[in-house]
Amino acid sequence: MKTYLYHITSGFAQRNKLPMYFVAVPLIETEKAFYVYGRGTVETAKMGVCCVCGRTLTHPVSVELGIGPECGRHYWDWDLVGGYTKENIARLTKVVQENIHVDSWIPKSRIIKTLPTNEVVVVPPDHPKLQSINNKSDRPTRRAFLSANDIRIEFPYNINDLDKIRSLPSRKFHSDGKYWTAPLNIEVVENLKAWGFQLSTELETYLSKTKLNVGQITETDTSKLNLSPELYAFQKQGVAFIEAKQGRALIADEMGLGKTIQTLTWLELHPDKQPVVIVVPASLKLNWVKEATRWMTSPKCQILSGETSNTPLTGEIIIINYDILIHWVEALQRIKPQVLILDEVHYTKNSSAKRTKAVKALSKGIPHVIALSGTPIINRPVEIFNAVKLIDPTVIPSFFEYAHRYCGARHNGYGWDFSGATNTQELHDKLTNTIMIRRRKEDVLNDLPGKTRSFIPIELDNEKEYHAAEMDFVEFVRQQKGQAAANRASNAQSLVEIEGLKQLAVKGKLTQVTDWIRNFLEVDGKLVVFVTHHFVIDHLMTTFKSIAVKVDGTVSGQARQDAVDRFQNNPNIQLFVGNIKAAGVGITLTAASNVAFIELPWTPGDLTQAEDRCHRIGQKDSVNIHYLLAENTIEENIARLLDRKRKVLDSVLDGKETDQESLLSELMKEYENNNV
Repeated sequence: MKTYLYHITSGFAQRNKLPMYFVAVPLIETEKAFYVYGRGTVETAKMGVCCVCGRTLTHPVSVELGIGPECGRHYWDWDLVGGYTKENIARLTKVVQENIHVDSWIPKSRIIKTLPTNEVVVVPPDHPKLQSINNKSDRPTRRAFLSANDIRIEFPYNINDLDKIRSLPSRKFHSDGKYWTAPLNIEVVENLKAWGFQLSTELETYLSKTKLNVGQITETDTSKLNLSPELYAFQKQGVAFIEAKQGRALIADEMGLGKTIQTLTWLELHPDKQPVVIVVPASLKLNWVKEATRWMTSPKCQILSGETSNTPLTGEIIIINYDILIHWVEALQRIKPQVLILDEVHYTKNSSAKRTKAVKALSKGIPHVIALSGTPIINRPVEIFNAVKLIDPTVIPSFFEYAHRYCGARHNGYGWDFSGATNTQELHDKLTNTIMIRRRKEDVLNDLPGKTRSFIPIELDNEKEYHAAEMDFVEFVRQQKGQAAANRASNAQSLVEIEGLKQLAVKGKLTQVTDWIRNFLEVDGKLVVFVTHHFVIDHLMTTFKSIAVKVDGTVSGQARQDAVDRFQNNPNIQLFVGNIKAAGVGITLTAASNVAFIELPWTPGDLTQAEDRCHRIGQKDSVNIHYLLAENTIEENIARLLDRKRKVLDSVLDGKETDQESLLSELMKEYENNNV
């Protein structure tokens, strides 16, 4: 035990008949005092002060002894204390050491200085305070354990530990029990462990389960799940990550890497975890039904629409869009969902928005929460805070602390602005080491084909109008029965009728298609869109204005090349809108790796040519091609025929092209066979 030289206040020393300077060993330390055991010292001779009263020494006798004339009773005369010899000075020093005892509590407020010393004080082994310390030695004195929803922290009072605990976010001292608490979060537990606190088994388990990144997922982890062989290796790894996180995870892969597939595969592994509520943008509701049907065994899906919540909730998988969720929360809570899936979770970025409040209310008590987002989180950290808190509230501290650390918080004179981004790598590491898995396309490029095609079904908002027109078309087909299919007049009239249906279909889906494009551009950079009708191009150019360029029949020569160059080279130009005929050949649009078809051409050759604007042979990238087609309309029929013709075309050695009349005739036959 270490010995120190103590300097205490004169008033406390006089009241307690103690010297102002003494050497002692601290036996016990509390927040406010030390219990010390020690003795007098004349080490103050080196300091030129009296060890008893602390006055400055001036006379040679006093300076030599380290004690003043009144306190030492020598009154500046060596003869009064036995003469000036080395032996006598040694004797007097021993008298001071033996006759002055210190064995008491000293308030910290009365200690002026604590200094190092070469003197040694030996504490009797039978000292009562020493015995008390020894009796407590078997108990952990620096420990942390769970208490309710907080971490309880206990330690013997010392300034080093106190400073550390005070650095923890939202810590609180409880004077009644002389202990501290802090909210349960990963940083607090990691810090306590690094500082040498003994963690309870519960906290050690929490730490091991929370600290997990995708790099720790092994082939064994994926193989034991018996996953579909259709999944890519990185997708299997994603499913295993969700499983390891016990169904509470953020899937943040780039668009086109299969976030939906990974989530549905995890649901397929757990058929007992139902009902499931999936909250999505309105434009993606039908797509979730389509994908669930493909990746799950006979899923019973139910789509909710409208603001009236009187519809009985009978589905095993219930799909609802963010905009109407607020009207359905209570009804959904009553069925006690086991899994909540939040697609495009950045829709919850605004804490004051109704949809965010609805999501938070619904999520309470749901055992499993899986969030999906392709948004680069490090660009706008504020947008992901709510998602992280929904998945695991222990990963990050309060919003204010999070915003100041990661969102470039600044006060603009009117209020706080959290739109920035700071310490982004730290945030990325924190999330990927706990709840998030994020792969970019370049990370898994070797697993991907050159082109990945997907069909995204879109709801019509003019369904009655469209189906009335479709019935008229069916009647027209009946009237054409028996006429020669090659009759050009008949084909011309058929084309007029079909064009009418096609226009009604694209008008009915245009609002949701626009929402899909807007959401895509928020998440994934640049997009090439192909259409056929001028009114669609005009609508998109009006909607996206400064971030879009177009190439159609009205754009030629240098203006055409300027539009291409702006899209290729200007990061602020995110959308290329092209007419399939005018922009489908002769230009390069490789700045984008995503293509969306809002309307379809009549020949598979035109389709392939348009796709290849973003994909070149030898190109080290994978292009995602999205077909945004109105469900249960003529668009789906045309898409099926084009796909069938393209497969035939690919297998024909001479590359004979399918012409418009061939496709038109087959389309007429399909309607005739299905409706006549």
